[in-house]
This record gives sequence, C-alpha cells and structure tokens, in this order.
Amino acid sequence: AASEQSDETPLGGEELEQRIWTELRTCYDPEIPVNIVDLGLIYDCVVTPIEEGNEFNVLVKMTLTAPGCGMGPVIQQDVQNKVMCIEDVAQADVELVWEPQWSQDMMTEAARLQLGLM
Repeated sequence: AASEQSDETPLGGEELEQRIWTELRTCYDPEIPVNIVDLGLIYDCVVTPIEEGNEFNVLVKMTLTAPGCGMGPVIQQDVQNKVMCIEDVAQADVELVWEPQWSQDMMTEAARLQLGLM
C-alpha cells in the first residue's frame, strides 16, 4: 500500500543529520579559531520528518562558551542560516541552552590541541 514506509526515501533523517553536522563544522565563534562542533557547543540535533513530502524540521540545541558572550546571537543566526540552506530542511530552530554549563572538557582533543590546552 502507498501508506507503507519505504526505505527508498530521497534523503533519510540520518543522512540529513550527517549533512547538518558537516555544515555546523563550518560555524565558528569569531573569537576562537575552532568550529563550534569541536568546541562542544552543539548539544543536540533533532531531525523530525514532516508528515507530507520529504522535508524535515530541525532543532539544534547549542550553548556558548560563556552566558554573556556578545557573539551569541551572531553564532546562533549563522547556525540557523546554514541549516536552512540544506536541501530538504523546511524549518530550523536553534535554541540556546545553558544546562549543562559548557566547560573545556566538552571540547574535542583536536580542539584542545589547536588551542594549546593540552
């Protein structure tokens, strides 16, 4: 029947999520020369299919290195713009969260090396 789920969808949620993570790695805090994924600022990326068609809603939960970071709105807008530019994304919401509080432990080893923290 036509209503059965098919594995032949143009771009599944998992592939789309991988593409989003790749795109997020092109976003930087202007004050730190490491992308926001390696900094550990992205806490969650939820891809939800929309009932009709092959489009998805995306929710990204992210934080900042410090609550008072003046670049927060700029980074948040950059993330939203980049996710919205991905084909099959109908809507992108970028939510700033403060729990758990960010710490240097959340950075990848590569990021800590790049910033001379190891």
